[in-house]
This record gives sequence, structure tokens and C-alpha cells, in this order.
Amino acid sequence: MIRRTQVLIAFSVAMLLSGIALVAPELYQKLPLMDDPRFGNIAAATLVLLGATAGLIALRQVGRNTKTLCRQIDAMIGVSEPSPLQTNDQMLVSLTDATNRLLLANARSLAESKRKMRELEIQLKVVQLEREHAESIIQSISDAVLVTDPWDELVLANESAARALGFKLSPEGRVPLEGLLHDQKLVSLIREMRASRSQGGRRIVEHRTRSGGEDRTFKVTLSCLAGDRKEGGGVVAVLHDMTREAEVAQMKNDFVSHVSHELRRPLASIKAYVEMLIDGEAGDEKQKGEFYDVIQNEANRLGRLIDNILDISRIESGVVKINKQPLSVTVVVKESLEIITPQANGKRISVKDQIAPAIYQTMADKDMVHRAVLNLLSNAVKYTPEGGTISVSTHVDETAKLITIRIADTGVGIPPKDLPYVFDKFYRVEANNRMAKGTGLGLSLVKHIVETVHHGRVFVDSTVGQGSTFGIELSLC
Repeated sequence: MIRRTQVLIAFSVAMLLSGIALVAPELYQKLPLMDDPRFGNIAAATLVLLGATAGLIALRQVGRNTKTLCRQIDAMIGVSEPSPLQTNDQMLVSLTDATNRLLLANARSLAESKRKMRELEIQLKVVQLEREHAESIIQSISDAVLVTDPWDELVLANESAARALGFKLSPEGRVPLEGLLHDQKLVSLIREMRASRSQGGRRIVEHRTRSGGEDRTFKVTLSCLAGDRKEGGGVVAVLHDMTREAEVAQMKNDFVSHVSHELRRPLASIKAYVEMLIDGEAGDEKQKGEFYDVIQNEANRLGRLIDNILDISRIESGVVKINKQPLSVTVVVKESLEIITPQANGKRISVKDQIAPAIYQTMADKDMVHRAVLNLLSNAVKYTPEGGTISVSTHVDETAKLITIRIADTGVGIPPKDLPYVFDKFYRVEANNRMAKGTGLGLSLVKHIVETVHHGRVFVDSTVGQGSTFGIELSLC
């Protein structure tokens, strides 16, 4: 900075003296006592000489500064020091070369910086794409997935988790797990897994919770993420909804229990009467005949129970043989009425029918439809007191291409609380157990035949003390 100031002062003095030298002769001629023009010329020559001297000093200082600048530039870019025996022109050329080298070095450095920035941008995009890919995979999983960090904050979750656990996905980033989930037991499980730092291992637990007003069962799989030794990593929790599986398992257990119970009763009766016959407790042929009738009825009951169980099992597993052909529903209903009428007459129950013409047909398996209709008619006779009435009708809706069979009775009826369950396996209305014996499989079989095999619909409408109406709805050809 000081050298630059010295150069500027010397250059300014030289320019000032040179200007004065140019105007000195005229100036001194106008001054008093300076009439001699030679004095003005001598003064001008003196000023010119002084200006030249100052100019040489300035140029010399510029040269020194140029050398210094060249050395600094060469030192910055790694070039050896120039020779001290250089002219001003050579020094200017050196300065230009050094400047070009410095610009080239800066350009290379800038290009290298841009290349590194480009690499960083590419790496950042790759990381973002991988994260989006991982999020897409997690969102596509049907099971609930939760990912937490070492501070028990929710990092990532899918829609299944939000629905199953009753929270909203937040776009604001990490959210404390305890403030987001209402299930404190699940929060405790995640915390315990994170504290264990069991990397590479898993923990599987069965967790029951209440969500959406329903009790649900989840199989929770917990895994620790890799992290440092001090804080550890986060936790991945995968919740598989086992509610339906648990219900099916319970249904299987109930099914086995009901089957065992239903099989035990006819077998016990058969065994008891056979033992009485062996012991000679039947006093005469008439009593023996009564014993034989009981054994036969219980054996038939046992056979029907086994047949119903096997039929339902075949239909549910899809291995039942189905022979669908154009079938007149009217013909099937009339054949069923012919079989059930003697039983109705035995209880003095009148049977009325209002059946559509036989021209209306449906694609169905005749044996199965006949069995379903006969089952409904048999129930109507069982649960209708003596002197009651059973009405059978068919209705055709040509617009909707549907035919409906209705079987109405004036029996004891079904309580409202039992109506939703009457088609379940082994379900029996407790209030009507005294009216007739049964296995609780008849209506379940009807539902499977109509809805599973023929894609129709069954329905029931009942009033306690007034009777019930069961219906079958099938599609017309």
C-alpha cells in the first residue's frame, strides 16, 4: 500500500513539474524584475529536468512493484522465480503471463469445485430417490409399519399403520411416538426393543388392542436398526393384523366342540338303548320295537349331522361337485311340498301355496336347491304349533331377472337379538330349543347352497309369537 502511494506521488510531481515547465517562459515574462527571457528558459529547462527525474523515479518504483507482484503470483501458482535482470517490457510480459497463469489456475479450481458440486448433487438425488423408493415399498405393504429413531420419534409410517392405530400421518417430519399413539403398551414395546440394542435379532409378540371400537389382535415383529454405541439405533415395528385369523381359529375350536357335542348325544342314546336290549330290559316285542325305533331315529339323526358337516365342508373348500342345469323352481317347490305335507298333516298344519308357472327357470343344481327348500319347509313344520299354517309362494321379477321363494309360518318366531346369527353353524335359538331338536347346521347349509354355490341370497323376517318368513332369491336364466 505504501509503495503504491509513493508511485502515485512521484508520478503526480513529475506531471506537475512538466506542466509548469511548459508555461514557465510566458509566466516569468509577466513577472516583474524578470524581463530577461533567458531566465525563463533556464527555469523551464530546470523544471523539465526535475519532472524527468521524478518520472524515472516513478517508473523505477513501478518496476519494483511489478517484480514483487510477479513473484507473488508465481509463488501462488508454483512457478519458479524470474531472473532479476529483466527490462520493464520483459517485466510487463512476465506480469501478463503470471496473470494468465493465475486466471488459468482459478479456472481449473472453479471447474474442480463445480465438478465436486455436481457429484454432491448427484449423490443427493440418488439418496432422495432411494428414500422415495423405500417409502413407496413401505406404503405398498398391507401390514402396519412404524420406523422410529434413537429418541423414540416416528420417522416413517404407512397408511396401514395410520388406519390400524388411529393416527394421522404428519408431513412435518419426526413426531414423538408417545404423543402420537394412544396405545401405551405398543410404545413400551418399541422402547424396550430400542433399549435392548439387539441388532440382527427380532422379537415377536402378540398384542391385543382396541381400534375403531373393535378389539383387534396383532402379531408385532420388532427389529433394531444399526446405530452408534452411545445412542444406538431406531426400531422397525411391523404389525400383522391377526384378528380374522384369531376369529377363524376360534371358530374352528367352536366347530370341533359343537360337533363333538352333537355327535355325543345320538351316540349316547344309541348306546343306552342297545345296552337295555342286551340286558333284556325290553319286556315284550312291542317295547323292543320302541327301542329299535329310537335307535333308528338317533342313527338317522347322526347320519344327517355327518352329511351336513361334510356338505358344508365340501362347499367351503370348493371341492363339491355341482351339476348346474336349467331348472324350474316351481317343480322343485312342488316336489318338496309333496314330501313335507304328511309331516304337516300329522300336526294338523295347513299348507297353502301360490306358485308361479313352471316356465320360469334358473341355472342351478337340482339336488342342492331341493335340499335347501326342503330344509326350510322342515323347520317351518318343526317350529309351528298344531293347527298353524305354512304358506309357500314364488314371485318373479322379470325386470330384475329374479325369482324369489318365500316360506312363511305362524310359529313361535325368532327374537330380534338372534336374527343376525340364525345362519351361523351350530347356532340355535335358546328360546326355541324346547320346540324341536336340531344340530344348528340346517340353515347354515341353506346359506352355503344359495349364496356360495348359486350366488343368490337368503333372508329372514320374524316376529316373536307371530311367525317367521324365510326366503331364497335366485337369478332367472
